[in-house]
Amino acid sequence: MTNFKEEQALDLIDSIVKQSKAEGVFISISAGESALSRFSENQITQNISRNQCKISITSAFGKCEATSSTSELDMDAILATIRRSEELARVAPEDPEWVPLVPPQTYEARTPGFDEATASFSPLERGKILQYVCQRSIKEGASGSGSLSTKTFLSAIGNSIGLRAAASYTEADFSFTARLDHGSSWCNHTAIAVGDLLVEEMTLETIAKARASRNPRSITVGSYPVVFTPAAFATLLQWVIWNLDARTADEGRSFMSRTDHTGKPDGNRIGEQLFSPLVQVQRHSAHPLLQLGTFFGDGLKNDYREIIKDGIPQSLSYSRYWAQAQGVEPRGAFYPIVMTGAAQSLEDIIASTEQGILVTRAWYVRYVNPRTLEVTGMTRDGTFWIENGAIAYPIQNLRFNQSLPQMLRDIDAIGIPQRCGNSVIPPVRVRQFNFTSVTDSV
Repeated sequence: MTNFKEEQALDLIDSIVKQSKAEGVFISISAGESALSRFSENQITQNISRNQCKISITSAFGKCEATSSTSELDMDAILATIRRSEELARVAPEDPEWVPLVPPQTYEARTPGFDEATASFSPLERGKILQYVCQRSIKEGASGSGSLSTKTFLSAIGNSIGLRAAASYTEADFSFTARLDHGSSWCNHTAIAVGDLLVEEMTLETIAKARASRNPRSITVGSYPVVFTPAAFATLLQWVIWNLDARTADEGRSFMSRTDHTGKPDGNRIGEQLFSPLVQVQRHSAHPLLQLGTFFGDGLKNDYREIIKDGIPQSLSYSRYWAQAQGVEPRGAFYPIVMTGAAQSLEDIIASTEQGILVTRAWYVRYVNPRTLEVTGMTRDGTFWIENGAIAYPIQNLRFNQSLPQMLRDIDAIGIPQRCGNSVIPPVRVRQFNFTSVTDSV
């Protein structure tokens, strides 16, 4: 990793503040090392590593501001970046959505997840793990592809009115797609430590599911009960959370918007029973499976917040500008997402399903109607018909057109949550989910 420690980053921020001639200055430092090994058709195809450092300096004169950045760490380059941001700010027009600098904050007293073994994980060690995956794929007659990556990251921020924060964390990620004849399956696992990745277990499960997905049958398109894996549901849930934005709701551009009898915007739908009572979603960066940072890039606190409770939206995400315009406290982004689950497994949910579809992965999700939050997308990498509480046979992949608020209203079972990227999501069952056509995707 770049030889940057948190204390050094904060010292550099102090130096930049002292050198600044602007009325206000904000500094953001991001530094880290990422390493990635890719494999395809059962052999490693790429080993790369990247060591990066970026210093961004935003200078302001009144409501006029500008940002300049550098990846150089010598003081001459940093001084030049300071002056360049000041010069640009002096000629910049006033920002109509200007907000003042964030004052000093009191962040949670905890340390983000950091694993020394992951920070120093070597290409040889990555290669040994992927050697197992490739050899196992060959043994099972499958074609395996995917990646294994590690990341060590440092973030530090500060400004001229005393805001200071810095944190470091690690992340490891394993992704694997197995193809066997015309069958396919996929898995992905993210963890703080590379040693916590369930590589062997997930490799075997993915190959088995690829084998089971061969020779898919066709079904009549329509609405069916659907059981989603955590990864598939995470892809859809994030669209709902992204759209819990106060400004779009207040301006009448969101499913969270209320309108009067003339159709004009009339507030938002906070406090209404919009979803199933099973839906409980929080912003929870301190969750044991995540242990992410305590602050956002603009300096706001990334603290715990109820987003949806018992199916009722509790709050909306306010940008600093919109919070200022509405006279409320800025709350920062709704990230990371954690959805509360239950004690039953994915297999338990399947066992309680008389008839329906198991979706392993939701793919290429796009808007159909942003106002109503109707989206379209496809299933892929293993879609199965459920009959009498068991997986009966694979089916052809399907395209769906679905209102996501309706999807959350129709949830009638949830299971044990797991980490999906930087979210924690359970498997769920939805009473009705709308499929519109068969696709050629694998």
